[in-house]
Amino acid sequence: MPYLISLAAGFVVGLLYCLVRVQSPAPPLIALVGLLGIVLGEHTIPVVRAHLFPASVQVRQIDTPAPAKPAPAADPGSGAK
Repeated sequence: MPYLISLAAGFVVGLLYCLVRVQSPAPPLIALVGLLGIVLGEHTIPVVRAHLFPASVQVRQIDTPAPAKPAPAADPGSGAK
């Protein structure tokens, strides 16, 4: 969702620049393509690793409650009836 908001805001600003007839201070398209290449390169290695070396079965400890201890038996000599 933040990406859509950012895209919409940029689009509105671009429209305003066009209406006022001001050139955008954004970098040329070639620079943006270079940034896209950087992002793609940054994410390539983790994706390739995930496909070539799938994670083995992960063992995790499940916290189970301890079994309930039985109540102590009443001592017949204590006077409890």
